[in-house]
Amino acid sequence: MQEHADFFVGWGTLSLINAGLAQAKGRSGLLWWLGSLLLGPIATFLIVILDPVPPIASE
Repeated sequence: MQEHADFFVGWGTLSLINAGLAQAKGRSGLLWWLGSLLLGPIATFLIVILDPVPPIASE
């Protein structure tokens, strides 16, 4: 039973890290957190390889 708890704690921690990474790149932390709960390490890979969102130029 302890092994399952460790797995869920690790997966949850990874999703929070992914949310922070996404926000640092100008993306929605909430959406990436939810996506990370489903995709886990795949979401981490996507966040790392995707370019940051360009800032909106205000005139």
